[in-house]
Amino acid sequence: MLLGDRGGNDLATVNLEIIARDTKTRARLGKLHTPHGVIETPVFMPVGTQATVKTMSPDELKQIGTKIILSNTYHLFLRPGHELIKQAGGLHKFMNWDGAILTDSGGFQVFSLGDMRKITEEGVEFRSHLDGSKQFLSPEKATEIQTVLGADIIMAFDECTPYPSTYDYANKSAERPTRWLKRCIKTFNSDDKQALFGIVQGGMYQDLREQSAQEILECDLPGYAIGGLSVGEPKEIMYEVLDYTVPLLPKDKPRYLMGVGSPDALIEGVIRGIDMFDCVLPTRIARNGTAITRYGKLVIRNAQFAADFLPIDESCNCYTCKNYSRAYIRHLLKANEILGLRLMTIHNLYFLLNLMAEIRQAISENRLLEYRNSFFANYGYENQFSEEMVSYPAE
Repeated sequence: MLLGDRGGNDLATVNLEIIARDTKTRARLGKLHTPHGVIETPVFMPVGTQATVKTMSPDELKQIGTKIILSNTYHLFLRPGHELIKQAGGLHKFMNWDGAILTDSGGFQVFSLGDMRKITEEGVEFRSHLDGSKQFLSPEKATEIQTVLGADIIMAFDECTPYPSTYDYANKSAERPTRWLKRCIKTFNSDDKQALFGIVQGGMYQDLREQSAQEILECDLPGYAIGGLSVGEPKEIMYEVLDYTVPLLPKDKPRYLMGVGSPDALIEGVIRGIDMFDCVLPTRIARNGTAITRYGKLVIRNAQFAADFLPIDESCNCYTCKNYSRAYIRHLLKANEILGLRLMTIHNLYFLLNLMAEIRQAISENRLLEYRNSFFANYGYENQFSEEMVSYPAE
């Protein structure tokens, strides 16, 4: 495919335009075209689980460079209900967000309920974490809910294989989502206003990942996700799975690594050819008083910052770092003031979005490995990986 061409059908609702490639890795620079705007890739998507990115307004999200967010089918199904959101005119209008939205099918949340759920071929019966009421999600129901919500990208309902899992369990867990995907496709009808992505599963077993990818790719979808990673496995194993799974996916369609958001994993994922990421990490640890910086994490709640009048990160240009000190933010956190949570969240999200901008710049200048090594040296990972581990032939 020539650089600048769009992958797949040019008339597709969501498609990826490849702009440039890094010749030493699998990384690529692109533009993801959606009904609600064009998104530069690789991209990190802030998580707005319940139709809001916690503590942030839509305007604040735009100010820090957010173009796409993720919301969750499971949570919106239980509260306030997709029918109410439909009455409001869809999720975009309901939350006053005119950028792109991707909705997770709810599969991960349902399967994380443990004894509170029962999996059958028809779907998953579970008890609501809100009131204990019996609920049921099937491929058809999850697709219907996401269609009503009006997300630009909706995800197929699947089973997230836990870690660790036996080979037999992972095999059964990988086979069912393929059958469920076909049921999602039959239900999916959005008048070309949405795109359905499939999810490759298979646990930590290469042959199962290959089988899952082969079966899902036969459905010829506009994009594909890699699921079942960042579920407790060591990062070295996650990177190994990406090494043999990413090459199975189309070179001209978006690749989405679900649930990954630490700085090191974002860089390593991009090097291996991933275009899209999401994770609750930056907002969750912000609420716990932890900041992500170029030199590692800082627990601002700690006493050592009580009289520290430096910004969280002197090299950061976010609103928080330009206006407030570590001491003041620590005071807010200790006093349980909401502003403390907001300032921490603004910084963490800005940091990751800016990191992705720097990654895109490095790809455009064909120096991603050099950028990675420099970033890791500051972040404390200089001896964790060798360059040979991440030097790949260009696609």
